[in-house]
Amino acid sequence: MAAERQLDAAGAPPKSRVIRVLFAVLVLSSGAFAQSPSSEQSRLTAAQLAIDSGRWEDAAALARGPADQSPDLDFLAGLALARLEIWSEAKLAFEAGSRKAPKDPRFPVELAGISYKQKDYRTAKKFLRRALELNPQDAYPREFLATIYFLESNLEAALKYWNPEDKPRLRSVAFSPPLQLNESLQNRALTFNAPQVLTSAALLATQSRLDNLGVFSKRRIELNPAESGNYDLTLHLSEKNGWGDSRLEGIISLLSGLPYATIYPEFYNLGRDSINLTSLGRWDSEKRRAFLAVSLPPRGDPGLRLRFYADARNENWNLAQTFFGAGTFLTDLNMRRAAAGADVHSVVNGWWSWSAGAEIANRNFRNLSGITSSAERTFFTDATSIAGWLGVQRTLVRVPERRFTLDSSAEARAGREFADGLGPFVTLCGSLRARWFPRATGDDYETQTQIRAGATAGKATLDELFQLGIERDNDLWLRGHAGTSDGRKGAAPLGRRYFLANWELDKNIYQNGFFTLKLGPFLDSGAAADSSGLFGSRHWLWDTGAQCKVRLLGSLTIVLSYGRDLRGGRNVFYGTVLR
Repeated sequence: MAAERQLDAAGAPPKSRVIRVLFAVLVLSSGAFAQSPSSEQSRLTAAQLAIDSGRWEDAAALARGPADQSPDLDFLAGLALARLEIWSEAKLAFEAGSRKAPKDPRFPVELAGISYKQKDYRTAKKFLRRALELNPQDAYPREFLATIYFLESNLEAALKYWNPEDKPRLRSVAFSPPLQLNESLQNRALTFNAPQVLTSAALLATQSRLDNLGVFSKRRIELNPAESGNYDLTLHLSEKNGWGDSRLEGIISLLSGLPYATIYPEFYNLGRDSINLTSLGRWDSEKRRAFLAVSLPPRGDPGLRLRFYADARNENWNLAQTFFGAGTFLTDLNMRRAAAGADVHSVVNGWWSWSAGAEIANRNFRNLSGITSSAERTFFTDATSIAGWLGVQRTLVRVPERRFTLDSSAEARAGREFADGLGPFVTLCGSLRARWFPRATGDDYETQTQIRAGATAGKATLDELFQLGIERDNDLWLRGHAGTSDGRKGAAPLGRRYFLANWELDKNIYQNGFFTLKLGPFLDSGAAADSSGLFGSRHWLWDTGAQCKVRLLGSLTIVLSYGRDLRGGRNVFYGTVLR
């Protein structure tokens, strides 16, 4: 607290110090001064002397007086009462002084100290932010704020207030437990080291690089005070090696898709070089799929990730509710698609990254009886295509003390379909995602809002259309609209343009060392459209409901959702695994 600060009597020359002391001692010993002070100035002088000598009760008696006394006396009264731990009266004294001198930063600092002593960190932070508004150059409230955020395990917010004072300086940096990852990758992933000052920018960049390696399912960064005002930093990382963190996690991950006829063979950190192999095998008779991807950090750079992939699908589609052609309903359409490609993701710093890639694909369609017009045939034309894309991901807003972030992304994709009636196409997509943790610690009541939109110029085949509905091969979820009908795709709205907004809240219900259970409501809204008139949602769509998330071993999330289409009145229960 700022209780150690000195307050000199206004206008009193330094040479009168001895005279003031003798005068105060004389009057205090007689007892007359406390009952009938000669002047407010002399009371202020005597109270300050009592504060200087640690006589808190005398100081409190001297400084307390009529309601219209000077704010300096209120300040000294508050200091003395705070030293006596009479918190309620000390608070009243500081509040009285603050009302008289609203631009004096001493009062919010001392009120913050009282709130801190009473474990009311939220109020303490409010007063400290007010003090900084009044005096941005004062290092004390910055240090105080950093300490509170540090105690709340909000390291990013603590660094925001520590860094202007060149704190915290690191004495050591260590991984716990020790990693199997190649030591060179470990060192290059860190953008800080001892004896440097740990900055917010370095922390965010390191977190982004660790995520980019793709071998850590959980991470926690711990900072502990050490000697001489320095700190020891420890990175607690759950490392995936082979199947995963453990044999049990590997088995759960492999078999997590069995309820919907899918397995996920995955192997991580091969050769200790962050080489990861992920795959998917699905034998569902309506939508068979095989997928394989291999990713690695080129040139041993954890800020880069290069991925090669291959994807093959054999799917049955039912477009009876979503295709508005003049012919018969397409209830038994079959699409076969094979694709191969490569992409790269680059972490520039903790605020933004970019990605780029290219893909060659071939698709063919069967059971097209009833397709008559050329406009209809466009969407179901056998074709080979080549496409490339460039994307940017950027954090627009970070307010660590409020635990709020706003992220954005944009992607441009261009390609060509090699078939009669088709040709070049361009697709633009963008998104905004807000994430907020309303409590000072933990992730209870986590709130997320996401807005996405996209459009394609040029002709496109069925597999290039946007789909709004809940389905495992699609991430544009309207959770009251099923993406399949009797297991066949095509039940959700399709089109070359879309807009989608999702909101959800997750309340922690139960957690232990094995799993975490969350429950909360959601609200989705969006629409799909197509200039041909053959696809689209026809109306603006609204879905609401509730979802349950079960986080297993910190790496897999089982999602169970129940959504209702508010316009159509249909209900959808859905379950899947997020990785």
